[in-house]
Amino acid sequence: MSIATDPFTSGTATDTRDWVPVCPLDRLEPERGVAALVDGAQVALFRTGDELFALDNLDPVGGAYVLSRGIVGSRGGTPTVASPLHKQVYDLRTGACLDLPGVAVLRYDVRCRDGMVEVRLRREG
Repeated sequence: MSIATDPFTSGTATDTRDWVPVCPLDRLEPERGVAALVDGAQVALFRTGDELFALDNLDPVGGAYVLSRGIVGSRGGTPTVASPLHKQVYDLRTGACLDLPGVAVLRYDVRCRDGMVEVRLRREG
């Protein structure tokens, strides 16, 4: 999804009911993660180039809330974060682990609206 006045966005939603403001965009350093508490969920936010990503902060392999402290990079053109615990690499776009088939971390919708980063949690099930 693209917002005409702001290139930072991810996801497909246009409805604003469930979006939670998290922080100003300029508080997110490029190529680094930051943790935020959004409606009781620990979310890892990442800014790479002109894209924003939001994943659950829980490392599914290590069982600790540390993904926001991971190493941001890329693998074959795919934006990634490597867990600081056991170094598994996760696709920032999908949450899929690129090292262990069947392992994934939750991905959340994220966007920048009027200079404010907003996250929307999806409650499935």
